[in-house]
Amino acid sequence: MDESSDTRQRLSSRIDEKQQAIRSYLGRERPRRTRLANISIVGSALAAALTAGPAFGGTGFTESVAAIFNLSDDSLVWRVLCLLAVIFSVAAALATNFATSRSLADRVSAAETASAQLEGLQVALNFGRIEIDEAVKLYQQYATQVPFIEALPTG
Repeated sequence: MDESSDTRQRLSSRIDEKQQAIRSYLGRERPRRTRLANISIVGSALAAALTAGPAFGGTGFTESVAAIFNLSDDSLVWRVLCLLAVIFSVAAALATNFATSRSLADRVSAAETASAQLEGLQVALNFGRIEIDEAVKLYQQYATQVPFIEALPTG
């Protein structure tokens, strides 16, 4: 392949474009991944906490809570706690499934890896430490690891 500086510059530009697309993707998806994980963890913990009182305290617990809130029937405490536990459990399940169905964690990891690899390739290319043929092969290899990342619109 042509080793001219123009060819190096074109490949360098293509690497920059791919890195920008990856940064854009990571900027959107990292917070989403974190949010879904947090919803899953907190929802599961709250569902467990809401059922722990009645499970360990039994009717004594529900009668005490009913007395605190001036409720005439302690079954209302059971129903509210169960309803809240169901809501938090469903939220946790949905968050987990949304993250899993889109392979969000795997995709973010692949994008982070490709970004680091492209950064190393860019440095090697800029300092003339790699031949163009080899750089093109590596670029193709790294870019194919993240086929789910679309190129940024130009203009």
